[in-house]
Amino acid sequence: MFTNQKPSEALGLLATIDPVSQGAGTVTTGWVDQSMYFAVMAVIQTGVLGASATVDAKIQQATDNSGTGVKDVTGKAITQIVKASGDNKQAIINMKEADLDTEGGFRYVRLSITVGTAASLVAAQLYGAIPRFMPASNQAGTVQVI
Repeated sequence: MFTNQKPSEALGLLATIDPVSQGAGTVTTGWVDQSMYFAVMAVIQTGVLGASATVDAKIQQATDNSGTGVKDVTGKAITQIVKASGDNKQAIINMKEADLDTEGGFRYVRLSITVGTAASLVAAQLYGAIPRFMPASNQAGTVQVI
């Protein structure tokens, strides 16, 4: 442990789904290069969900930053969040580099959130953890790191 290290030097904000009232459908982050980190972590947040709404989230992988060959990362999806118990909740997906199909050339990842039935408030962040090179970098939309 490095006692002088800032958490933001080891955890990079790679992509976001900014807070939105998402209608029934899917919203995704952009593709990010997982090879710069040994792990990623997705944080999914719900606000008030619409009547009978559902929220699903998963990490997907591709061979390039345009999404070529997109497929789900096995075992990296949340249990569906439902209106009855899902207002104002959070879910976290942890993923190691070893979870990717690196032998198939997959190294880009994104977070996908699907809202079912009714518009619902959602937001999410995709973080890179344990960077290969310090300090970790953040997406262009990050305006302050204190």
